Amino acid sequence: MIGHRYDLALESRVEGARPEYVFETADGVCSKQSFRTPELLLADVLWSTAADRLLVPEANYGVVGVLLAASTEYVAMTESSARAATLCERNAAANGVETAVTLTTGITELEGTTSAGLEETTGGGMLQLPGVPDERTFDAVAYAPKPYTPLDVGAQRILDAASRLAPDGLIYVAAAKHTGLARYERLLEDVAGAVESAGSRDGFQVLKATLRGNPANGFECRTCATVREFEVIADGIDLSLVSVPGVFSASELDAGTRLLAESAKLSDGERVLDLCCGYGALGTYAASAADCEVWLTDDDRVATACAERALEVNDVEASVVTADGLRGVAAECFDRVLCNPPTHATDEVLDGLFVGVRDVLRSGGELLAVHHRELDLRPQLSAFETVESVAAGDEHVVIRAR
Repeated sequence: MIGHRYDLALESRVEGARPEYVFETADGVCSKQSFRTPELLLADVLWSTAADRLLVPEANYGVVGVLLAASTEYVAMTESSARAATLCERNAAANGVETAVTLTTGITELEGTTSAGLEETTGGGMLQLPGVPDERTFDAVAYAPKPYTPLDVGAQRILDAASRLAPDGLIYVAAAKHTGLARYERLLEDVAGAVESAGSRDGFQVLKATLRGNPANGFECRTCATVREFEVIADGIDLSLVSVPGVFSASELDAGTRLLAESAKLSDGERVLDLCCGYGALGTYAASAADCEVWLTDDDRVATACAERALEVNDVEASVVTADGLRGVAAECFDRVLCNPPTHATDEVLDGLFVGVRDVLRSGGELLAVHHRELDLRPQLSAFETVESVAAGDEHVVIRAR
């Protein structure tokens, strides 16, 4: 469910590279209509670096990994977004390069659980990178935090990536003041000592640090992004929920999700899907409220890892899938779909979500969705036979579409 595509082209003027690189992007990924300055800067800085094995955390749609594949023996890219990970794979293939792409949280404290159909981690929290003889060892890490990445999460990803470096490995972080440059510089000084600037452009700077000794012995034990467990009551049911910085409504159950749970009125025997599940509040509620078969899906592996933890803590069973839209449940059929959609997303993303809902609902099934009062979802729901409002709160409305 990639949705509306965008195609970008980049000319190369260096020896040994392709004359032109092409990249597919899509709604819902960072910088879909133009290349990100920090990613291009990383590629320029690392082109002549003697790194045989390169790890690119949060690779977006693959610019750094694809460009450097020509000058590096082995490149591995990771992403927490299923949509972005798919684009990394497509763009590597389109440009004729071989890379390994892994869908993962990139946060050690959340690793160790596996969504349906995904091979992600080993029990020790280390990345399981397909085809890598020793998944712990890289010569260099190249990371360009996305502008909306919480600083705690970005710092944790740097530490966790650094723990995969060989002794005396290099770590490069491309950031600007507004994306956490000062925080990342202090972090690298703390764990590596000397930090230098390896290049700059348009307010962005590449920080370079040499990690002395054996990083695998210490970095994975440090914690910046703390996993948080908190208690809520939804429709009279006590729930324990799990979150980390950066997921939607990380510190409390948002009013819209609470209103939707109170409006669901689930029955035993139903098959229920929590679409765009976030950290799994609705799915955990559904599995606790009735004897239902519950599925949860989200594009964000960080969110689904939290959802898995919540199900375990509440001692309820459900299937969790990390996938772009409804791709991970396309073969299933549901009586109810519960959805607090990402209303900050584009109309194209919402169109794709709700068209996909029709395909997984049984005849007579229904979608229950919550949204802010000022938002009009009727254009996205025009393919449904009936759409009605069933509940209203101070700021939210719950609609039923059949």
